[in-house]
Amino acid sequence: MTTTHAPARRWFARILSLITLTTLGLGTGLGVAAAAPTVPVLAPGASLGLELGLTAAHNLRDLGGYQTVDGRTVVHGKVYRSDQFNPMNDADKAKLASTPIRTVFDLRTVAERDAAPDELPAGWQHRPINVLADEASAMAAEAGAIMHDPAKLTAEFGRPGLVDEIFEQTYRQLVYLPSALQGFGDLYRALGDPAQQAGVFHCATGKDRTGWAAAALLTLLGVPRETVYADYLRSNEYLLPHYAPMIDKFVAAGGSRDLITTFLDVRTPWLDAAFDEMTKRYGTVENYFATGLGIDAGQQAALKDQLLR
Repeated sequence: MTTTHAPARRWFARILSLITLTTLGLGTGLGVAAAAPTVPVLAPGASLGLELGLTAAHNLRDLGGYQTVDGRTVVHGKVYRSDQFNPMNDADKAKLASTPIRTVFDLRTVAERDAAPDELPAGWQHRPINVLADEASAMAAEAGAIMHDPAKLTAEFGRPGLVDEIFEQTYRQLVYLPSALQGFGDLYRALGDPAQQAGVFHCATGKDRTGWAAAALLTLLGVPRETVYADYLRSNEYLLPHYAPMIDKFVAAGGSRDLITTFLDVRTPWLDAAFDEMTKRYGTVENYFATGLGIDAGQQAALKDQLLR
């Protein structure tokens, strides 16, 4: 089996803290409470965060609308994916309150949640699920500054292909870490519970942990693999414009655009690594859910009944 070496685990923990702390300050403004808008039904994969004009959470998306190979459709308004809900002003919270979302499943680490706690509408439930709790690493004290220091970032991560290697290894971890198996199992059981719908799951940028969570769920539901990948890659469409000012500032200070962008986008080989690990260990997505996540065939059928029409 493919394993992740200790240095790569340490580096990925550093990457998480870089990304989390970098997002702070990208959206600002106090705002005032606004009249709740009518929530539109968007095309599959479209950004609800952008449609609502939110300060952050530009990667907020409804998983509904995708067609399955057997002719069914993922139901709108039951399961959402997102990046972190921080910063959120009063107007943002009013807009979010107009959506069907009532339960937030936060896949981030404790350090990430402490650095950028979700700012949610009143009445929303917040459930932390740290899928990387078993990653043997520690956050770097200087993490907040290094993303803005091209020399330091290049010294630590500038070797060609290193960041790609770290992400590929981490995507494999999402398939086999005990905390990931427990956490994703808890997530999918909750998403199929009508009492906890509509639910949204998110990490810091909504692209990696969230990306695998969405890809595995859509695959179980029968969405074609090419559509699953298209949904995964939509994160680039919503995140990179949001981070453009920070990327431009990094490049102006002498940094590599390719290097900084690797931290902030998603790439097909990373998701390939997760599916490869799943196939090596479990054979099929159904067996991954049953043996790895503890969601048996009957529970899988019930989940499909909840989320498909």
